[in-house]
Amino acid sequence: MPDEFTHNQNADPFETKLRPLWMSAQGGNSADYRSALALMTQRLRAFFANKLQGLPDEVEDLVQETLIALHNKRGTYDPAYPVSAWMFAIARHKLVDLHRRRGRTEALHDHIDSVDESELASEVAEQSAARDVGQLLNKLPDAQRVAIELTKLEGLSIEEAARQTGSTVAAVKVQVHRGLKALAARLRST
Repeated sequence: MPDEFTHNQNADPFETKLRPLWMSAQGGNSADYRSALALMTQRLRAFFANKLQGLPDEVEDLVQETLIALHNKRGTYDPAYPVSAWMFAIARHKLVDLHRRRGRTEALHDHIDSVDESELASEVAEQSAARDVGQLLNKLPDAQRVAIELTKLEGLSIEEAARQTGSTVAAVKVQVHRGLKALAARLRST
């Protein structure tokens, strides 16, 4: 049976290269598994380097944590969705975990004399906001959460998000709209 993603002319080149390797790896091909992990490693390194420009020492640790999580959760992959969307969902969770860890321990590592007070207030507020947003997003259905993360947090266009998730443009628009509406209702009720 042909794979629907290999025939999609608008498919992301990364997904087009990764998907056959991952599907073969899921079938037990260890050489394709290593190749898939090598591709994932490159993309994850670039993703985290972009997200953590102020924390370059954390990039490699997050890449390794994400690869371990991908390995441990490989049984949860649903072939109906792009491999890259699943991979980035796990990577985003690792990024949120990092922000949570740093939010709890940051003050233990900096000397108070070396911190500019005006930066301290905004950094704490930013970390708190990232943690709060992460908690709110985790309460949404997966399709809504992923659509919002891709379009509103990562800055992808609706079309790019549709390609990455394997959804239609209309479906992504609906998921973003419903997700934002649910978030607004949650915020109003608190």
